[in-house]
Amino acid sequence: MERRNDFEKQSHEWNGWSVRPILYYLIKIAGNGADDISYLIYNYAVSIPNLAIEDVVSKFKSMHFELVINPSSASYEKLICYCCGLFKVHMALDIANEMCDADFTPSTGVLHSILHALDESCEYNLVHQVYSLICRHNLKPDSEILRGMINLHVKMKDFKGAYDMLKEWEKMNVIPTTNLYNAIMAGYFREKNTSDGFMVLKQMELADVKPDSITFSYLISNCECEEDIIKYYKELNHSGVQATKHVFMALINAYAAHGQFEKAKQVISDEGIPVKNLNEVRCVLVSALASNGQTADALKIYDEMKQAGCDLDCKAVSSLIEHYPFDGPLNRMLQLLGDLHHDLNGWIHCCSRIILFSVKHNDLSSTVDLLKQLSYRCTNDETIMGVTFDEVFCLIANSEPTYLEIGLQLLKFIKNDLGLSPPRRCLDFLLGTCANAKDAESSRLIWKEYENAGLLYNTISYLKMYQALLASGDSKSAKLLLGKIPKDDADVCYIIKECERVYSSTAKKKKVLKMSRNK
Repeated sequence: MERRNDFEKQSHEWNGWSVRPILYYLIKIAGNGADDISYLIYNYAVSIPNLAIEDVVSKFKSMHFELVINPSSASYEKLICYCCGLFKVHMALDIANEMCDADFTPSTGVLHSILHALDESCEYNLVHQVYSLICRHNLKPDSEILRGMINLHVKMKDFKGAYDMLKEWEKMNVIPTTNLYNAIMAGYFREKNTSDGFMVLKQMELADVKPDSITFSYLISNCECEEDIIKYYKELNHSGVQATKHVFMALINAYAAHGQFEKAKQVISDEGIPVKNLNEVRCVLVSALASNGQTADALKIYDEMKQAGCDLDCKAVSSLIEHYPFDGPLNRMLQLLGDLHHDLNGWIHCCSRIILFSVKHNDLSSTVDLLKQLSYRCTNDETIMGVTFDEVFCLIANSEPTYLEIGLQLLKFIKNDLGLSPPRRCLDFLLGTCANAKDAESSRLIWKEYENAGLLYNTISYLKMYQALLASGDSKSAKLLLGKIPKDDADVCYIIKECERVYSSTAKKKKVLKMSRNK
């Protein structure tokens, strides 16, 4: 092991050397240790800076060829995992096949890496190649590999393929486990296909596979009536399966979803809940009540937990903020936000929600204060701030015209206090708000902001400004701007015609109304 570590250190010192002296050096220090040379070649190939993965693999193969040695099992596996880490799954599968052709058997860890890379890169369909690899080379997958392959079929919504795979494994004397059926059941329920989800239980009975606590938690969570909730909980008790925290969480969510809030609350009194999981189950109750319109009860339980010194789950706080009533006091939301100080990502998400809440209430002072806090906590991250600005100005654009003023004030704040250039979408949304407010003066101010921010006018900005000018009755300026709008797109032409139709109709109505008043 020490020798291999020395090789790894040495390989990182070779960048810039020509290949042939390196080959001679390898032979000199490794002697007859072909496996060590192969491992060192791998470390050398992946340590070359700015080398594309295709070139890394090519270098790995060419150096083995020049030394007239075969890659070792360890170097093959390292190279496969390296490809998987970069989500080059096609390449990883090719190397895995080469490894098998060389009479090496990939470890379960390598197969796990390939399946994980398929999942992360969303190349679910390549699971067929993994299955082919296993069959052609008589590999022995463990239960986790089988579950991973089932999950990939389920993510493709290929439930037939998942069932077919179970049947094929039975022919190979691989006994399907409860976990595999649970994966299929969970997939059906995610797709809101409850009938087929419940049918999985029938398939388990036919295959003589016993349900476990996860199975029952899925069934209970997706019951369509209270009677079925009780039925499956009784079945769990009669089957001798130990109820886990997942079952109690499922009971809470199921009862709350059916409006049985008192029964949902009673679940936490069940003596079967493990003491170590009681706090977690209570947090689920808070979330379930909040998401089903029982915010007052949820807040009461939350406060009791806080006073008792319980750990407060981020998801519970997020749920309270997400479903906080519109007429509730802002200070309560700020208290909840303060409880998330230990979770930066959760705090940022919830702060953005509260910012929207304060904008809806036309509360400029609170909005500005929260934006300052957000800017500080995320170190003025442009992506985070940009997403928040988009949401804020989109909300303003879709609100009453009176929200234009808060939009203009926020624009000044972004520029002067935060020192940021307003994103293009924010200005586009503000022009839309000007159209709603029929405010030509404000639209001209915003139009200048594109130039101030170094943003070129595009088709969307032209259309938004055109709409704002027409809406405010400045048809002369609108006509001049119309000549600058590219008209080679059918959708653009349609929008122009609709603007003319809507605002010319409005202008005519105003003219008729004015004439009738003068008579």
